[in-house]
Amino acid sequence: MFRQKAFMFGYSQSRLFLAKELGYKLMGFSIIVNDEKSYQKAILDGYSSVRLLDVTDDRALEELPVKDNDYLICVMDDHYLNVFLTLSLHELFPKAIVVALSDSPHTTQKLKMAGASRIIDLYQVSANRIHNILHKPVATKLVERLLSSDEDFSFKEMEIPKGSSLDGVMVDDFDFTLHGVILVGMIDKRLSNQFIFITSGLENRFDVGDTIVCIGYNADLEKFEDYIKL
Repeated sequence: MFRQKAFMFGYSQSRLFLAKELGYKLMGFSIIVNDEKSYQKAILDGYSSVRLLDVTDDRALEELPVKDNDYLICVMDDHYLNVFLTLSLHELFPKAIVVALSDSPHTTQKLKMAGASRIIDLYQVSANRIHNILHKPVATKLVERLLSSDEDFSFKEMEIPKGSSLDGVMVDDFDFTLHGVILVGMIDKRLSNQFIFITSGLENRFDVGDTIVCIGYNADLEKFEDYIKL
């Protein structure tokens, strides 16, 4: 185990795995939340060190027993609050290691400016991981088994129709997480007819006739497909 303590700010369904891993690897692990629902959820899930406080209050944050080189992990669901919290923690605890979660290159840039020591870019991680998986037959079979174990979770291919709200929008400017899905890749007809895995640093635009591939729960994928037809 690592000697440093870790304070994870935010706790939701999509952060359960991260909390479990950190709780296993770090001797001192605390969860900080700013709402009663998340607090009760963390307690019910078996975490003993859970604090409920206003993360926008610097005086409340200053009372946390943070030491040099401790990890401050910002995973709030509210992207704007996550950036604000990153900035506050960097100013209050300049010798701590601030790790923040990002879901787009734009958010990544904001987090860098806010003083994050390390940034985990979800789009880059997920797209690169899927890219590697699809080029390794053995791993592909494993993923197929994983997906088949949950019939509600899958990939979906969609074509951007005429009149779509996505037409003309830059990939980096659209937040797929608001719709509960993750963009894996696309066929950008302006560039080629080849499938492109979406990773940070690529500037692509959605146009009518382009094909996109997303991953998520079937209900969310169906709703999103209806959304892009508007």
